[in-house]
Amino acid sequence: MSRLFSVACLFLLTLTASLAAHADVRVLTSIKPLQLIAAAVQDGVGQPAVLLPPGASPHHYALRPSDVRNVREAQLLYWVGADLETFLPRVLAGRSQPSVAVQDLPGMHLRHFGESHDEHAQHAGHGHDEAADEHDDIHDHAHRPGSLDAHLWLLPANAQVIAAKIAADLAAADPSNAARYQANANAFGERLSALDQRLKKRLQGLAGKPYFVFHEAYDYFEAAYGLRHAGVFSVLGEVQPGARHVAAMRERLQQVGPTCVFSEPPLRPRLAQTLTAGLPVTLAELDAMGAGLAVDANGYEALLENLAGELAGCLETL
Repeated sequence: MSRLFSVACLFLLTLTASLAAHADVRVLTSIKPLQLIAAAVQDGVGQPAVLLPPGASPHHYALRPSDVRNVREAQLLYWVGADLETFLPRVLAGRSQPSVAVQDLPGMHLRHFGESHDEHAQHAGHGHDEAADEHDDIHDHAHRPGSLDAHLWLLPANAQVIAAKIAADLAAADPSNAARYQANANAFGERLSALDQRLKKRLQGLAGKPYFVFHEAYDYFEAAYGLRHAGVFSVLGEVQPGARHVAAMRERLQQVGPTCVFSEPPLRPRLAQTLTAGLPVTLAELDAMGAGLAVDANGYEALLENLAGELAGCLETL
C-alpha cells in the first residue's frame, strides 16, 4: 500500500512539475491589434488577454477596478505608449513586472502627423509637409501636427518587430517553450511578407482615388500601399461642427465628385448623413482595431486583409 502511495505521489509530483513548466504566461495587451500579434506568437501554448473591450477607444478610456487588477497581475504587458493610451501610465507605475511600450522598440518605423508619405521616418524632428495641407483644409487637427502617429500596428514591418520582442520575452519567462515561440514568430514574419505582396497587388491600381476618413488613423497603411486620403472629417465625441464648417465640408465633397467616406465601427457619426446627403458619395467603414476578429494565429493578417478589402471594395467602384 505504501509502495502504491509512493508511486502515486511521484506521479503527482511529476505531473505538477510538467504543468508548471508548461503553464501559460499571463500576457495582457492594451488593444486588440497587439493581442492579435501576441496570439500569433503564443499559438499552441497560451492565449493573450486584452484590456480594452470591443468598441472602446484607446484615446478616451476609463479604467475599471477589474482593469487595474488585470494590469497589475499580468506577467507581461504590451501597450503602444503614452501617445495613444493616455490612461495607462499612472496605473503602470504600480506594476512590478515588465511593461513594454512598443513605440519605443528599436527598429520601429514611426510616423508623425503632418508628414508626407515620403517621410517615413523613424525619429521625430521632421518639418511640416506643406503638400499635406492641400488635403487638410477641412481637418480640425484632432491630432497635433508633429505629434507621434500612434497607429503604428497598421504597418506589417512594425508588427514583425513587436512579434520578435514578444517571442523573446515569452522565451525568457517560459524557457521550455522558447523554441515554439521563436518558430511561431518566424512563421508569422513569413506570412506577413507574403501578405504584403498580396496587398500591394490588390491596391496598386487605387492610388489617386479620392476618399475621406473620420479619423486620421490609416497613414501607416496608406504609406505602405501607395494610398492617400483626401481629407479628414474630425469628430470629437458628439460635438457637432458649426453650420459654416459643415458647408465647407460639403463643398469639398462636391468638388471631388464621386468618392468614398469611411467611418469607424461600431458607430457611424451622425455628421456622415448630413455631409453626404444628395452627393455621389458612398459611405463605408474602415476597422483599424480588428473588432469581431477571432483571436488566433491569423487574426492580425485578417485585420490587414479586411482593411485592404474595405478600401478596395469602395474605391474600385469610383
